[in-house]
Amino acid sequence: MNSKKPLFFLRIFQSVPLQERINFARHLSITIKSGLPILEALRLIKTQASSKMLGKIIESIIKDIENGQFLAQALQKYNHIFGDLFINLVKVGETSGNLSETLLHLSAELKKQRAVNQRIHGALIYPAVILVVTVAITLFLTLFIFPKILPIFLGLGIQLPFTTRLVIQFLTFLSRYGLVGFGGVIVFVVAVRLVLSVEKIHFVFDRALLSVPFISKILTNLTMTSFTRSLSVLLKSGMDIVEALKVAKGTFHNKYYRGEVEKIVNSVKKGESIARYLATRPRLFPPMLTGMIQVGESTGNLEQNLLYLSEYYESEVDEIVKNLTSILEPVLLLFMGLVVGFIALSIITPIYKITQGY
Repeated sequence: MNSKKPLFFLRIFQSVPLQERINFARHLSITIKSGLPILEALRLIKTQASSKMLGKIIESIIKDIENGQFLAQALQKYNHIFGDLFINLVKVGETSGNLSETLLHLSAELKKQRAVNQRIHGALIYPAVILVVTVAITLFLTLFIFPKILPIFLGLGIQLPFTTRLVIQFLTFLSRYGLVGFGGVIVFVVAVRLVLSVEKIHFVFDRALLSVPFISKILTNLTMTSFTRSLSVLLKSGMDIVEALKVAKGTFHNKYYRGEVEKIVNSVKKGESIARYLATRPRLFPPMLTGMIQVGESTGNLEQNLLYLSEYYESEVDEIVKNLTSILEPVLLLFMGLVVGFIALSIITPIYKITQGY
């Protein structure tokens, strides 16, 4: 008996933080290991869930299991939340009778994923703060301070400087078209999301991103980190290489890379090695990746080599983000100084002209 997936528009509002998913996997592992039946374990975890959405999901999972489904089957309905890696590892754990250890290992892998995300977000906090402060100061000066001084300038009939006239034009534009412009931005964002929901368009967009010099490097390293870690974990769990590749493909956000992994799957099915196909795509799969996988396939140490590669590409992502931050910080500070200075000059210059007797 298969449960129906939530409707698309409802799934948009369903979200569970990564930390909650980590806790769910770890707690379920511990409770099962302690001897509790899976239904009792889920009921106990449901009472401890800090996320209301996770609590509702666990309640749904409990009902599905009571109706005769396995845990992996019940989780499949929420694939958009848990993901292919989570669900397939649970399936492997149930099949092998080693669900507790599999869940514990899964929680550890999710923690590594969270650590990467936190480092990326943490490195971008300072530039984001500078940008927000710049916008806030600019809006404060142009919307609150400048309008109070402007009538004085106009009443005296002095020749206003170019910078001041430019700010006046900007304020006039905001007063006339501000709401329309804001609505236009919202419509544009929604339209982009809808357009990208079309599979072929999203595929072309993801392919185009890989042609942008700096962005392509970040995307490649992030994808290689996800690919090698997922594949290593899946192979270690006992999954065969073809199935492991199919699941690893599902962890990618970039649809162009998903298509490439599908080609790898077809190549492996024909008896060829993974490295052989990777060697034909050096722009997408770095030579180091190809070389280490080739060595792993030859020596039988593919899992260990993939784990090493995941750590290597993770460190590469850290280095790229640090370099990006070191570049963005002075650029944003300069931008902040220029914008705020321009607004301040637009206010101070007329005042100076007044004090000098026009």
